[in-house]
Amino acid sequence: MSKRFFGDIGPVRFEGGKSDNPYAYRHYDPSRAVMGKTMAEHLRPAVCYWHNFAWMGTDMFGAPTFERPWDGETMKGARAKADAAFEMFTTLGFPFFTFHDRDVVPEGASLKEFGRNIAEMSDLFAKKMQKTGTKLLWGTANLFSHPRYLAGAATNPDPDVFAFAAAQVKNAIDATHKLDGANYVLWGGREGYETLLNTDLKREQEQLGRFLSLVVEYKHKIGYKGVILVEPKPQEPTKHQYDFDVATVFGFLQRFGLEREVKLNIEVGHAVLAHHSFEHEIALAASLEMLGSIDANRNDYQSGWDTDQFPNNAAELVPALYFILKSGGLAPGGFNFDAKVRRQSIDPADLLLGHIGGIDACAEALVAAANMIEDGKFDAARTERYAAWEKPEAKAMLVKGATLESIAARVTKKKIEPKPRSGRQEFYENLLNRYL
Repeated sequence: MSKRFFGDIGPVRFEGGKSDNPYAYRHYDPSRAVMGKTMAEHLRPAVCYWHNFAWMGTDMFGAPTFERPWDGETMKGARAKADAAFEMFTTLGFPFFTFHDRDVVPEGASLKEFGRNIAEMSDLFAKKMQKTGTKLLWGTANLFSHPRYLAGAATNPDPDVFAFAAAQVKNAIDATHKLDGANYVLWGGREGYETLLNTDLKREQEQLGRFLSLVVEYKHKIGYKGVILVEPKPQEPTKHQYDFDVATVFGFLQRFGLEREVKLNIEVGHAVLAHHSFEHEIALAASLEMLGSIDANRNDYQSGWDTDQFPNNAAELVPALYFILKSGGLAPGGFNFDAKVRRQSIDPADLLLGHIGGIDACAEALVAAANMIEDGKFDAARTERYAAWEKPEAKAMLVKGATLESIAARVTKKKIEPKPRSGRQEFYENLLNRYL
């Protein structure tokens, strides 16, 4: 590219809450200490390649609306795209980026050519990463866009598709390993079914479990130290996907003995599609010791599908950040902005504005969540609610050796008559609002 993609904008700096500069951070101060870590260390923000540099503004009803100085089907275009991407990373000052293999290079005429393209782009990325200091949060393979994956990748009824997907993932893991990526993500975009009438559920889940095992085995074989992540998603494009939500994926991983090898990459929009709250999925993953990384975005609640909008409501993010901090944080995961500007937002500068607003909202939520923890009122109220369980006779009911009969006898002997107690939901909700 002969000139900067973002013109004279940037670099974006922290200017504080009174700043009127739209290209400045008002809340995200990367060096500000919060509970012993900087904001940058807590949030570990990443720019995603696909929405920013591979999506051209199409939707199911309309043609591309973005005019970008590159094409996606030649290596020349891929190199121009990389120039714009690293310009964006450094303009924003984001420490990380993420990519699918198909985002960064064309597939070419064969898997062999696809592999060569990925290897070439990995070399270019390595040089740009060394020059800018930008790091790779995670890489992944696109196993859903090409027509070969119309019936899934690992779960496909055609074993040749399974084999092709395995080869594609191998190349993507090799690239991620080469670039010292902190994580590798498996997103099963079409690992599910459209109708049970043509689906063998047991067979397809067995295939998916074996595929995940092969990935883990290969990770150890090549000495890759990053974390393997699975991203739950309930539907869209398939009617039902096998990685429906945190609970489903955890049970699936347990079934195949992978629960200590794989963690979860949780997306806000996917939680909503599963009829959960984001904080529910975060809290559950943390309780299962499965919390790995975050895809930060939001859905339009009226649309009913995954709209991938930038997260700009700090209040909605506070409970999730609270549970993230309580669990010890995300590292080596982070906040990947799996979000896209709206189709009408056609200027390159709009890409910057979306990320500025998104990370500012996350920073606000981070501070509020930290204040909640440091204040101690939530912990004290919850401890009081469960205080009776700290008594010896209560603990005795939960240890091995306790029987239903002995517990029933205790109720009869002591004439126990439990009285209902308020859950005080309004108290907790009002308390939360004090920190916003």
